[in-house]
Amino acid sequence: MDLPRSFTIRESSHRIHNPFTSDKLAALGQALDLAPGTRALDLASGSGEMLCTWARDHRITGTGVDISTEFTARARARAAELGVAEQVTFVHGDACGHVADEPVDLAACIGATWIGDGVAGTVALLQRSLRPGGTMLIGEPYWRHEPPDQETVEACHAAARDDFRPLPELIEQFGALGYDVVEMVLADQDSWDRYRAAQWLNIRRWLDRNPDDELAAELRAELSADPARYAKYEREHLGWGVFALMSR
Repeated sequence: MDLPRSFTIRESSHRIHNPFTSDKLAALGQALDLAPGTRALDLASGSGEMLCTWARDHRITGTGVDISTEFTARARARAAELGVAEQVTFVHGDACGHVADEPVDLAACIGATWIGDGVAGTVALLQRSLRPGGTMLIGEPYWRHEPPDQETVEACHAAARDDFRPLPELIEQFGALGYDVVEMVLADQDSWDRYRAAQWLNIRRWLDRNPDDELAAELRAELSADPARYAKYEREHLGWGVFALMSR
């Protein structure tokens, strides 16, 4: 049970595995006005940057669950680095279907709603761990501009236009599921650049060190094509944000 090796190579330098800068992550924590002792659950927690920095800055506690052995190890190391290892715990496991032993104040899935087969299923999964009156965080892509054709849709990592929604429709979807949107912090094009361009540098450095690896041809082809494809399609058409929800 793990992520494909190509994914961990591509994001080997990333602390945040989404188009979110550390400043935006900090702004989200400040906007939520997190009280010391807030208990959090982060499903698909990646390298643990959200829980670790918020434990340091806001004195929250929490558990992260992620399928990647490498990212889970990094999360534990980050907790030790920031001196919060007694506040946060990271579990290697499948976040699909994971429910906290006790209700939490904050339940999050940032950029991995595939764990619930989409937004609605992920919201339902997180609700099973959330105390009444608690806050849910969902990180999700949306269309900045309507994709003009199927080529654009697929270049933005979707199979169909309806895989993502325009921002107003996404917010309306949360409402239809019975939730108020009480905060949101959105990525911008610079956030996307920092996230995606760092992938290219990671791939190039890995290729220079591993020219004969079985993945070398695949990742060389990706690096040759991806920057132009990103600039033409993804940068212009795809948005991303984290939305704070409270049940009505």
